[in-house]
Amino acid sequence: MFGMGFTEILIVAVIAILFLGPDKLPSAMVEIAKFFRSVKKTIGTVKDSLEEEMNITDIKEEALAYKKELLSASDDLKKATDVTQIGASLTNLDDDFSDDEPKLKKKKEPAKPEKVTFEKKEKKKKIEKEDNTDV
Repeated sequence: MFGMGFTEILIVAVIAILFLGPDKLPSAMVEIAKFFRSVKKTIGTVKDSLEEEMNITDIKEEALAYKKELLSASDDLKKATDVTQIGASLTNLDDDFSDDEPKLKKKKEPAKPEKVTFEKKEKKKKIEKEDNTDV
C-alpha cells in the first residue's frame, strides 16, 4: 500500500498513537478512512467522466460521418430529380446522335415557304395518245 512495507506502516501507527493519544486515535482513523474513501470516489467519477467524454467524441465523429453521407445522398437525389438537368442531358444526347451520322449524307435544306394565294390553279391537260394503228 502506497509503496510502504509492513514495518513502515507500523512505525507510522506508533507515531500516530504517540501524537494523538489513545482517546483521539479512533476518530482520527475514521477521518482518514473517510478521506481515502472520498479520494477514491472522486477518482472514480473523474474516470467515468473521461470515459463518457471519450465515448461522446466517438459518437460525435460517427454523427458527423452520417451527416456527410446524408448530405451527399441528398445532393445526388436532387441531381437525379432535377428536371432542367435531365432536359439538358437529353438535348445533349440528340446532339451526340446527330454528330454520329455519316458525313457523306447531304444535309437537308430547309423547305422553301410556299406562297399562299386564293387564285385558281390551271389544270394540266393530259395528252392522250391516240392509236392510229388498225389491226
